[in-house]
Amino acid sequence: MSDPTAVAAPATAPSAVNGEEKPEPITRWVWRAMEPAEREARLLELTGWVDWLLTAHPKLHSKMPKCWHLHEDIIEHLTALFLGWVRTYAGDPAKISTRAEIEWLTSLHSLTPHLGSPGCQAASTHQDPPPRPKPDGELLEQWMDGDPEFLTAPAHHPAQAEVSRMVAAARAAEAAKAQG
Repeated sequence: MSDPTAVAAPATAPSAVNGEEKPEPITRWVWRAMEPAEREARLLELTGWVDWLLTAHPKLHSKMPKCWHLHEDIIEHLTALFLGWVRTYAGDPAKISTRAEIEWLTSLHSLTPHLGSPGCQAASTHQDPPPRPKPDGELLEQWMDGDPEFLTAPAHHPAQAEVSRMVAAARAAEAAKAQG
């Protein structure tokens, strides 16, 4: 793939609303929330970018199995890297900073260990991960019967002050826009 920016429309593609051009909202990729046809199209889009990524960063060949598309956890990490790359290199105005590219490369290096599947890489063929143990219903019931703080503590957002400031700023911006 010679032009990695060609895999997706820029997040700021204009759309006309009341004669004004507004940027399209950034799409979030939630694989399980996608319809099957969209999921397939997005996986093909991601695959094109992964091909480019492996060409641009050849050290990743030894870290990522060829069957990465069969591992949901690897797909999630690659999706985060892809969307971060698009926002950094393909024009998301919210990502403009003097360190955006360095931050993306730092993310790539920090996520690289999560792009592998040891069983698949050692065997050079796909191996399903071992099944996850199911929660023990009796143990869960005993824990819940003890009124654990996790279930009984009053609701509290750890960043409520910041969330309140963000909501107030958004409301003020909307009010200013409506007035003027």
